[in-house]
Amino acid sequence: MKKLRIAFMGTPEFAVPSLNALLEAGLDVVAVVTAPDRPAGRGRKLQASAVKQFALAHDIPVLQPTSLKAEEFVERLEELGVNLQIVVAFRMLPEKVWALPEYGTFNLHASLLPDYRGAAPINWALINGESQTGVTTFFIDEQIDTGNIIYQETLEIGPEENAGSLHDRLMELGAGLVVKTAKDIEAGSVPRQPQKHLDSLKKAPKLNREISRISWDRPATDIANLIRGLSPYPGAWSMLENGDDRLRAKILSSKISSRTSQAMPGAIHLEEDRLWVQTNDMLLEVLEIQLEGRRKMSVKDLLNGYTLNKLARFL
Repeated sequence: MKKLRIAFMGTPEFAVPSLNALLEAGLDVVAVVTAPDRPAGRGRKLQASAVKQFALAHDIPVLQPTSLKAEEFVERLEELGVNLQIVVAFRMLPEKVWALPEYGTFNLHASLLPDYRGAAPINWALINGESQTGVTTFFIDEQIDTGNIIYQETLEIGPEENAGSLHDRLMELGAGLVVKTAKDIEAGSVPRQPQKHLDSLKKAPKLNREISRISWDRPATDIANLIRGLSPYPGAWSMLENGDDRLRAKILSSKISSRTSQAMPGAIHLEEDRLWVQTNDMLLEVLEIQLEGRRKMSVKDLLNGYTLNKLARFL
């Protein structure tokens, strides 16, 4: 059995269950590496990351280098005797860092690699209408998400599931896989499966404003998948034209209808307290919406407080 001295690297809430699971399994986490505190909220006060807050509550030393290439950071890892590094939702590491530990550096990725390499695997699995996804642990190498696979676990995606609920389920599944991987490294034996490198692999690039915009001339199924793949954050959006008003609106929940109409894509169809939008094939019912500068609300609440013109439409 190896005696592990682990540096855990992560920043957001997604990484916290993995860190907690390592501690509960009795593994020795000698340091946590996380992003520097960032201004947040209306007062722009410095806010510690979720991982830092957890680490401080459990008396784990915290390192917050502004540069991962800094000599003092690398020297500190060496002083701590780190021989395994575990990365969950963190920055890309320079080779001088990932190649440092005796037993390597492994990463938890929220997809079944080699598909969905990149920054937003959870979102893109939903946007592309996948019925299955999972988590992968792999040894980091010089490229992004390309190293030898250690373990994978699959997860079925619910037909109405959104990015928020899938994130939470993968977060918990991943925590167990991180512990399994670390324990087997400790025991001295883990598999190393090289990844395929094919042009046909599905990618998960960083989300941006243009990717998040709804094109109403696409099929209703594609639009519904985009909406759930971006809900609750960052939100699929469209411009709502209502008379002389134009408001940016995020659509956070929808339902595909079997109904059709002869209207142009983006046209709004109202019945009592329900709202449908014409796509290029069927009507898509909007269930939750957030107008610019307002809170998230149901369509019923929207229609109770906001009057839509008969010619209102989404652009």
